[in-house]
Amino acid sequence: MSAATPDQVAAVPKVALHEHLDGGVRAATVAEIADEIGHDLPAEGADALGTWFAEASSSGSLERYLETFVHTVAVMQRPEDLARVARESVLDLATDGCVYAELRWAPEQHLSSGLSLRETVDAVQAGIDEGRALAAEQGHPIVVGQLLTAMRHAKRGLEVAELVVEYRDRGVFGFDIAGAEDGFPPILHLEAFEYLRRENSHFTIHAGEGFGLPSIWQAIQRCGADRLGHGVRIVDDIDRSDPSHPVLGRLAAYVRDRRIPLEMCPSSNLHTHAVPGMTTIADHPIGMLKELGFRVTVNCDNRLMSNTSMSREMNLLVEAFDYGLDDLRWFTVNAMKSAFLPFDERLTLINDVIKPSYAALKARL
Repeated sequence: MSAATPDQVAAVPKVALHEHLDGGVRAATVAEIADEIGHDLPAEGADALGTWFAEASSSGSLERYLETFVHTVAVMQRPEDLARVARESVLDLATDGCVYAELRWAPEQHLSSGLSLRETVDAVQAGIDEGRALAAEQGHPIVVGQLLTAMRHAKRGLEVAELVVEYRDRGVFGFDIAGAEDGFPPILHLEAFEYLRRENSHFTIHAGEGFGLPSIWQAIQRCGADRLGHGVRIVDDIDRSDPSHPVLGRLAAYVRDRRIPLEMCPSSNLHTHAVPGMTTIADHPIGMLKELGFRVTVNCDNRLMSNTSMSREMNLLVEAFDYGLDDLRWFTVNAMKSAFLPFDERLTLINDVIKPSYAALKARL
């Protein structure tokens, strides 16, 4: 099987499960809104600002990476700005070939202009609806849902979880917690997770990115996460002393055997040094985890901060691991199977969109 070409990667349908709304703002949009509201930026002009975000985000520190969000969050406080960012994100993802995406963001961080939590959700949904309509007009139909995030260092988890349930038939697909892992374990929001489980609602948890196995164990065994945001540190429970025969520990085996999806973000993980010793994409454990049969998915995390796209992430994996169309389809079907969308709708996208598109590309070889 030959490696996929850039043209093929551009053409394949894609599924994005781990996309931060405030991490995918266009640099030009940040600059324009900041000028309108009088927010000081660290660089002038869209190009210079984009470079600043990329450099600050590749420092190797998750905490430093998170600092860049001060500026994107600052320009997402008015309802028209929230709607604009959501609309543009949908269009950018659709133009890149995404047929399904979940946009996660924290309503509690967008209240400085006097909006209520509900008003922020309504504004983002309005932008998503506008973006989907425009994308369809341009020949790029896409399904998009919101994931409402609670900040793990704050105490609004249950409040946000209740909002997820209230809006689950109005564009909100699930719940998440995000922010610095070290010192803020998932169990701090146990009340929210227990409530969501009682309400039969979906949730993912950032775990195994900035902290190790205890974070993953808590997310799964104490909180009941449907998916793991990143989860790359699961490799800490895999004995790789014999590279030809990795041995899974109990937690790693449980994650694999239960088909718990891993929302992996190669460029972001490289930039934050999420895995010790990782210096190139070829060092990313996604290659080994795929070979071991974990349910691995490919995502961007933050397109602005990592200066990336779904196509770029796939191309990086092709370059690092010589992946062909069959491998990319495997990642994409994994993601669609793991989406917070009703089963019949997932199946429709897999059988009527994803698989036929890949088959048509292979037929041209």
